[in-house]
Amino acid sequence: MTSYPSTAVAAQWTRLWVDTAFLMADAAAVTTMRTMRMLSGGRVATREAERMLSEKVEAGFELAGALASGRVKTPQAAARKTVSVIGKRVRSNRKRLG
Repeated sequence: MTSYPSTAVAAQWTRLWVDTAFLMADAAAVTTMRTMRMLSGGRVATREAERMLSEKVEAGFELAGALASGRVKTPQAAARKTVSVIGKRVRSNRKRLG
């Protein structure tokens, strides 16, 4: 007999999927805006490239710390933490660039 997840578990995964889809759309918009800014050249482009790199390093360290600390115990929690950490930065950049 096939076992199906409970409605609550399915809803949690569905919410995670929707949040991830929105994050992907926002990230694509930020990538486009950053590309346009960097194509302008000069100090603005240099600052944007430096900012982009530092944000990625910070996000990586934040995620690594959360995973290494043992606070994240399930695959769903790891995915949720990733969406949260990356999403915070993407939303900030979208607001700043848009």
